[in-house]
Amino acid sequence: MTQISSSNNPFHQIPPEVLENYLKGYISSFIREELERFVLTNEQRAKELSLMERVIKVEEELKSLREIESARFEAMEKRFETLQREMNARFEAMEKRFETMEKRFEAIDKRFEALQREMNARFEAMDKRFEAMDKRFTFLQWFVGIGFSAVLGLTSLMPLWLKLFH
Repeated sequence: MTQISSSNNPFHQIPPEVLENYLKGYISSFIREELERFVLTNEQRAKELSLMERVIKVEEELKSLREIESARFEAMEKRFETLQREMNARFEAMEKRFETMEKRFEAIDKRFEALQREMNARFEAMDKRFEAMDKRFTFLQWFVGIGFSAVLGLTSLMPLWLKLFH
């Protein structure tokens, strides 16, 4: 290795004040650039961390919303099941009422059928009476007709009789 002499070293020829000012400027510029780079890098990391925190919060909120919606759906499902049971009970009660009404209508139908048979029997009895009366009227009509004919015949023969016996 060669040894550098103090006369060959260009820094020894520069006055120390100039060298000091130059180094101060260079170091302060270097430190400023490094600090700016450091600050920019940390700001970028801070933004990334902020974004990651926001994403995490959004995911947590979404999870919370899913849980809330799931609870709501379960509550609605229970409510619908309850409503379904109530509606089924009401329909069964209505069905029983309709069956009862149907039985009543069957009883009423039976009563009407019995009344219809009774009325038919009465009408048949009345028909028989009318037939009997019709026969009597027919007989009376013939009898009256024959009587009138006899009276008419006798009245028309009467002048002849009177001539003959007088």
